[in-house]
Amino acid sequence: MSATQTYKIEVLKASTSKIKEVDFDNLHFGEVFTDHLFECDFKNGEWQNPTIKPYAPFLLDPSAKVFHYGQAIFEGMKAYKDDNDGIWLFRPDENYHRFNHSATRMAMPEVPEEIFMEGLNQLLKLDEAWIQKGKGNTMYIRPFMIATGAGVIANPSDEYKFMILLSPAKSYYSGEVKVLIAEHYSRAANGGIGAAKAAGNYAAQFYPTNLANKAGFQQVIWTDDATHTKLEEAGTMNVFFRINDTLYTAPTSERILDGVTRKSLIDLAKREGINVEVRPVLVSELVEGAKNGSLKEIFGAGTAAVVNPIIGFSYQEVYYELPKLENSVASQLKEKLTNIQHKLAEDTFGWTVKV
Repeated sequence: MSATQTYKIEVLKASTSKIKEVDFDNLHFGEVFTDHLFECDFKNGEWQNPTIKPYAPFLLDPSAKVFHYGQAIFEGMKAYKDDNDGIWLFRPDENYHRFNHSATRMAMPEVPEEIFMEGLNQLLKLDEAWIQKGKGNTMYIRPFMIATGAGVIANPSDEYKFMILLSPAKSYYSGEVKVLIAEHYSRAANGGIGAAKAAGNYAAQFYPTNLANKAGFQQVIWTDDATHTKLEEAGTMNVFFRINDTLYTAPTSERILDGVTRKSLIDLAKREGINVEVRPVLVSELVEGAKNGSLKEIFGAGTAAVVNPIIGFSYQEVYYELPKLENSVASQLKEKLTNIQHKLAEDTFGWTVKV
């Protein structure tokens, strides 16, 4: 295909809308989807037939390689509607580039920017009635790609399907979160696919997270695979630690996802004069900080929750409770970031992009 290839998106509108059946005040995250989806197939070495069509199940060959060899990647994004009915995306270029980074790591074809961005924009415009105004109301966006080529020989697929789903969402809050620091299980290893947003990364977390749930904890803070002494991610999110008046977070690596919310919070914190250090953080530092009172906050950072405070952690069967703060750094940063996303504060960084 030529680098200047253009793609015409076919639009097939749903005959009726499901929107009147949706209770927007009582949404469960990721369970309700809009009237349409976007799809585009990779066959014969090229992307073809980009289409917006009514949301519906589709058929796959039982030998499709996504089922047997796990070639599947995704992204998580959000769209917002301002008070003037304008629709905005937050740093979509970061998600696009990370999506293709994941594709390369999983031996999948990169998706052209025109297909990704134009497909997303047209889909959002078609289903714009589903994007509710008001802070806390968002449209969660799930671009993903799966291997659809048939055959059980262990090699990369020669056919793929790229799709985008839209799911209206309310403010995501999972209540008080207590975490277990991993002493045996790891999220990812050096040389592995931890830095890719691959479906298998999340499947591998389910079992140790279930064990943590049974022990009374909501999530796991993952540690490095070699020594289990370095703190890496919290559940499916990047994680920050506030010791005294400094925020610490682990550097991205082959094991740690380059989170869009993570990098945005780092920039925001620096703008607000908060000291931030990006460096490996040791479990021993956390335990010592909890014992001497210098550990003030732990919070996860990700697209769905934006910021998720953690009230305590357990390590080697000892539980450490964190202090209750009236005006935490986590709450301050979340407020400032969501105000930018909802166009309630000036975007001095140029992060928001109008659809």
